[in-house]
Amino acid sequence: MEFPVIFWSVVLWMIFWGIVGAVGTRKAYLRKDLDTSNAGYLGSMIGAATGPFGLVALWIKTPQSSRGLMVAPPIAAFVLLAISFAFADPTNHCVSNGSFVASQISNGIILGILYGFMALGLTLIYSILGVVSFAHGDFYMIGGMAAYYVTVVWFPGVNPLVGIGFACVSTFALGALFERLFLTPMYDGRIERPVEYGILVTFGLAFTLQYFIAATVGSNPVKARRYFDFPRIRWPSKEDPWLLKTSRGNMELFDTISISNPRFTAAVVCVMVLLMMIYFLNRTWTGKALRAVSLDRDAAAIAGINPNRMNMLAFALGGMLAALAGALLVQAFSWLPQVGAIPAMRSFVIVVLGGLGSLPGAFVGGIIVGLVESAGTGCVPNPQRAASYIPAYGGIVLLLTLLLRPTGLFGRRFSGGSHGKFG
Repeated sequence: MEFPVIFWSVVLWMIFWGIVGAVGTRKAYLRKDLDTSNAGYLGSMIGAATGPFGLVALWIKTPQSSRGLMVAPPIAAFVLLAISFAFADPTNHCVSNGSFVASQISNGIILGILYGFMALGLTLIYSILGVVSFAHGDFYMIGGMAAYYVTVVWFPGVNPLVGIGFACVSTFALGALFERLFLTPMYDGRIERPVEYGILVTFGLAFTLQYFIAATVGSNPVKARRYFDFPRIRWPSKEDPWLLKTSRGNMELFDTISISNPRFTAAVVCVMVLLMMIYFLNRTWTGKALRAVSLDRDAAAIAGINPNRMNMLAFALGGMLAALAGALLVQAFSWLPQVGAIPAMRSFVIVVLGGLGSLPGAFVGGIIVGLVESAGTGCVPNPQRAASYIPAYGGIVLLLTLLLRPTGLFGRRFSGGSHGKFG
């Protein structure tokens, strides 16, 4: 960075006025006996983006929170931060190279879709059972291992769909069996402290799965072959400036954006499954029953829905979604028994960011985290240092979310008897 004083001065300015805005706005809203649930977030964002100028106007008018008022200030704060970075480091690739920026954004969106899909399973489990599954990352690991051994070791040359299907079916059965044996006692009065019990048994499952795989197949990294090859396309023609060009393992758009085959395949499948999940939850009786249990277990039971059966289905579906993500990504990354640790931590960050119990929040939160990681790593010139910073970006996002908006982007206050809400 050529002029670091510019960037860090702006950062300190934003932090100072963000703190002043969070504290002062809450007091201003309390004086006028207004809802303060979003006052801290609103004040901090306006303070970071505009300093004292916007805060004075906010404290005088104290408007009711709206979608536009909640979205515009963080965008303005981000723009201010980006402009300061551009002035501080004008030769950085994130500033001077438009093609590089477009490629980073596209890959960030692709990664975000994959992140959000995995977090989808975790938030589904929490919505129904009220349990944060610490075994979620290990279902992801099991899915990748199952797909690898089916397609590479046991049945070489078999259609990849067979391996993916086996990963989904086996983890669904494992999740259903585990929930029935170990989580059901949480709801029939046999467990005095169900929250702590849920944490402990899912931790136990995580360690069991991880060390079982390490003991049976070893700890050497494995990687599945690419599931399919792109057809060779150069469109519109070889002579004209092309918009789309593909090789067997890569896709290029506008001669600028490069997307690898495995990531593209995984993202497309994740979007398709997400649409199927939306249809399932909103159009089928079983999906509506799941939603009913997430809203109010007692009312759902009165209506004739078996909450325990929905618990089993939710945990099995959540584990299966994580396994599907693993089965799709084992062709892109090297796979180890410990591979699920970082994705699991990232999923926790995404669920908190999107809002506990919110399925749309999980997906949007995943895209945000993917873009933050892509932008952060792309703007660090040293590749090794950039890679080491990746876990830190998630920690920063988690910290800011807990400080500014603890309920998350789409989170709602839970009422008695409900763990989460779809929507």
